[in-house]
Amino acid sequence: MAIFVHAVLSGITTEQYDTLNARLQETPDIFDGCVSHACAVTDDGLEILDVWESEQKMEAFAERMMPVATELGWPETADQPRVLQVHNHWVPGLGG
Repeated sequence: MAIFVHAVLSGITTEQYDTLNARLQETPDIFDGCVSHACAVTDDGLEILDVWESEQKMEAFAERMMPVATELGWPETADQPRVLQVHNHWVPGLGG
């Protein structure tokens, strides 16, 4: 079942995000199962909004992404992303 993930990344800059994203793009299969992704700037950091095919696919991504983020100096946080089951998801123009 598809899930919606909302992660609040206080203190993370767009530069840090862009550096991590560039590294992750070197391994495109890391995003297997990601339906959509958006990164929004807030007053105190970033918020990530994703839709994943399943929680298992999101967890597999996180297991591979977190060591790269740590290597790049991202701070460890106790804040876990909010994960919700998706009732409906569609992209205008693609049907659904």
